[in-house]
Order: sequence, then C-alpha cells, then structure tokens
Amino acid sequence: MITITELITADFFLFALVAGLSLALVAGPLGSLIVWRRMSYFGDTLAHSALLGIAVGLITNSNPQMAIIISCVLVGILLVYLDKNPKISTDTVLGILAHSTLAIGVVILALTESVRVNLEAYLFGALLTINVIDLIWVIAIMLIVTSTLYCFWNDFLSVTVHAELAKTEGINVERTHLFLVLLIALTIAVSMKIVGVLLITSLLIIPPAAARKFAQSPEKMAILASLIGAAAVVLGLFLAFYVNTPVGPTIVVVATIFFLVLSVFARAQKE
Repeated sequence: MITITELITADFFLFALVAGLSLALVAGPLGSLIVWRRMSYFGDTLAHSALLGIAVGLITNSNPQMAIIISCVLVGILLVYLDKNPKISTDTVLGILAHSTLAIGVVILALTESVRVNLEAYLFGALLTINVIDLIWVIAIMLIVTSTLYCFWNDFLSVTVHAELAKTEGINVERTHLFLVLLIALTIAVSMKIVGVLLITSLLIIPPAAARKFAQSPEKMAILASLIGAAAVVLGLFLAFYVNTPVGPTIVVVATIFFLVLSVFARAQKE
C-alpha cells in the first residue's frame, strides 16, 4: 500500500491535483454565474458537443485538444445565435444539439476502424492519466478564463441581475452573454480528462449551489464555491486512489455529499 506521503510526491498525482484544483478555482465564479443565470443546460450541450470535436480531431489526425476547443467554441457561438433568433424554443434547440452532437461523435468513432480510443476516459474523465502537455493546456486556458472573469466580473453581474438595466448603463448585453458562453466552452473543453463529458457540468453547478445558502454577496459565493470544489477534488482524488473507483465520478459524489450536508446544516440554522 502506497503511503500518503509517497502518493502526494508522485508526478501523476501532482499533475492530477494541480489540474483538478485549477478547474475547481475557476468553477467557483464561473459556476456561480451559470447557477444565477440558469444556464446549466447550456453547459450540458457544450459538454456533449466536445465528443464530436474529439472524433473530428482523431479522424483528421489533428490535435484532439484543439479540436475539442474549436468544437465547443463553435457550438457556443451557434447557441448564442439561436438564442437571439428563437424560431424554436431554446430548450428544444439545446436538447437537439446536446444529444445529436454526442451521438454523431460516438458513431463517427465507432465507424472509423483506424481509430481506437478509450471512450470511457472522455465520458467520465481520466484525471490520473494527465501528462505535462495536458496540464499546460489546463493551466493556460484556466488563466485566460480567470483573467477574463476578473476584468468583466461587474459586467457579468449587471447582466445577470437585470439585463435591461445593464443595457441602459452602456453594457453590451449580447457581447457579455457571448463572452460568458465562450468562457464556459473553453472551461469544458480543457476539463474533459478531469471529470469527463457527462460530469463536467455537475462540477460547475454543485459547488456554487452548495455555497449559495451561506454567501451574503456574489463574490463570497464565488470564493466559497471554489473552496468547496477544491475540497471535493482533493478528497475525491484520495478516495478514488485508495478505494479504487473512477476519479471523475468520485469527485462529483464528494461534491454532492458536500451539497447535501451543507443544505441540511443551512436548514438547521434557520430552524
């Protein structure tokens, strides 16, 4: 049995820990905006479309990570366009895009005999297999997302609270909404190996939902959500390694337990 000291000094575990914590710290403020604006289904659609990017990247022999990013960004732009021109209800469009892109990606990979890929790693994550290149991608994109959130935080909050009022204050509401969707797309694109296509949205939603009852301001909620996400990543990593369970689902289970415990605690405080 490997001791905790030996584990935390192992390269594979350090890479996984840094990547997971990077996502958790960004997921706090970004996930808070998603929860406030009720955009969780947007996140699901972008996450499902990432598998199509994987398929295209593999069959064209291009960089899969770049293909995922391009796929998510293009679908994000398409969602913003369709949201402005609602000939079909938004929920219907999101449902069609989410499941059709996922299905097309799986079918393409299944029909391409020259390509062999571990679908489970993309669907549920493979955090412990992250290498230096993956880690560089994660850190670089997370720095871009974090700096953009910092620069436009007040604009994002204004549009979230009251879009019409934000427009009268001179804020470009459509551009701000596009920026937010693109940030979600970039975050999802580099998070594939951390918790996978099917679970990434949960890590963006559960920590902010858990923090919501204890925060008196948007900034405090974002910080608390980041801390809850970071705790879920650390505890989930150790549990997955020692209990021999998949890392991504284990992290989400831990985050869910935090949510349930904090919800009970918040209700008990009110009573």
